[in-house]
Amino acid sequence: MIAILDYDAGNIKSVEKAIEYLGQDVRITRDRDEIFASEKVILPGVGSFGDAMGKLKEYKLDQVIYDVIDNQIPFLGICLGLQLLYESSEETPGVTGLGLLKGTIQKIPDSKGLKIPHMGWNSLEIKKDAALFKGIKEKPYVYFVHSYYLTAENEDEVAATTHYAVPIHASIEKDNIFACQFHPEKSSTVGLKILENFLSLKSPQKEGC
Repeated sequence: MIAILDYDAGNIKSVEKAIEYLGQDVRITRDRDEIFASEKVILPGVGSFGDAMGKLKEYKLDQVIYDVIDNQIPFLGICLGLQLLYESSEETPGVTGLGLLKGTIQKIPDSKGLKIPHMGWNSLEIKKDAALFKGIKEKPYVYFVHSYYLTAENEDEVAATTHYAVPIHASIEKDNIFACQFHPEKSSTVGLKILENFLSLKSPQKEGC
């Protein structure tokens, strides 16, 4: 079973439909036991960084996420779900993120001819041997909807990059943590392949979590 974390964020249902399309049993849940019984955990979301962190704490899902990571369960953050993995965001100064990864979340700067938020298809530069992009041809196009972007502190964790006014770290892989700034569930066959690659990752043996 695949768990999608339920913290009242937008875009969760479209991720659920994509996972179901790939033939997986999926639950939108905030139940700790159900989450720990899952093979994979996904944190999608569209919305405000500050509001999202407030909801994660309200439902005590922040601690669940830490425990999921500690137990080596494969974890995927999508869009806002990527940004929440970091310590803070320019979108909501003073609000502390999950702090699982090091980097900065900044507003995309104004640039002539480019609209903010960034909504549309951009190509990716993929890092060789990145797990999420196995079997995907070079420079695939994926769909973005965002006003803030990641610059990761450790470039070894960057699985894919794009450019929209500035260089953007568009996908991250570190141990059992995976994340995409773009929306694989809205990225046609390329996005479905990315999700399929995530679902194919080896899960740890559960020990009564």
